[in-house]
Amino acid sequence: MLLCAPALACALEIPQPGPDSRPQADVPAGEIAKRVFAESRIFAGTVRDYWVYVPKQYSAEEPANLIVFQDGGGYVKPDGAFRAPVVLDNLIAKKELPPTLAVFVSPGTIPGGKPGAASRSNRSFEYDSMGDRYAKFLVEELLPEALSGYNVTTNPAGRAVVGTSSGGVCAFTVAWERPELFGRVLSSIGSFTNIRGGFVYPALVRSTQNAPKALRVWMQEGESDVNNLFGHWPLSNQDMAGALNYAGYECRLEMTGGGHSGQAAGALLPEALRWLFASEKH
Repeated sequence: MLLCAPALACALEIPQPGPDSRPQADVPAGEIAKRVFAESRIFAGTVRDYWVYVPKQYSAEEPANLIVFQDGGGYVKPDGAFRAPVVLDNLIAKKELPPTLAVFVSPGTIPGGKPGAASRSNRSFEYDSMGDRYAKFLVEELLPEALSGYNVTTNPAGRAVVGTSSGGVCAFTVAWERPELFGRVLSSIGSFTNIRGGFVYPALVRSTQNAPKALRVWMQEGESDVNNLFGHWPLSNQDMAGALNYAGYECRLEMTGGGHSGQAAGALLPEALRWLFASEKH
């Protein structure tokens, strides 16, 4: 573990999934419902799948925590790198997390305009862009539909945004723009690079040193991640973590072996969620 510190010079290991990432015989599985959202005004013309996870321990009498996962299809897969519903089942059953609802959101696609034409992904526009547009989409459009009828906490300390790669910088952007609604961020191999402006975040974060936003941020980055036209992912994540540390944010950076992959992030997901939602300061 590195607490927002530079990477070690030695080769780093790739974490492997543990028991919390595997179904346990005595742990009840939450319910998962798949839906389609196609009525956006903010991202007009887009269509996307999303999934809502509700744990068996949920009760309408008590407000539940909330986690919103970007690239939701990858996180919800039972045999994928993340297996987030299984992780949530296990952590909630052990009372290491309170009852927590999760919304897994896919990026939008724009259907082809003619029969047989391919659809176009809206992912980079939604995830890599700076500003509050995607946050508004979640808060004003998708989440009201997804969470209708559920009792979910309004306390930002009980609400997290999660993503990988472009979804990682997107998760930070949502919390940065709406810290009164989302106080926890999990960014894996985050694209804090010059795809659509994310490289400016370290400077923006440093400028808040006298009044840091109430955010707790977990970051994971692979030492062999991408170095290309848009930037150097390991250095960009270390720069971002250094800025968060300087400005007084609660931040934890895990430098791991591996490259631009969800393998390490998936193995660390249980630990990341425990850390993000722990009540004590770190």
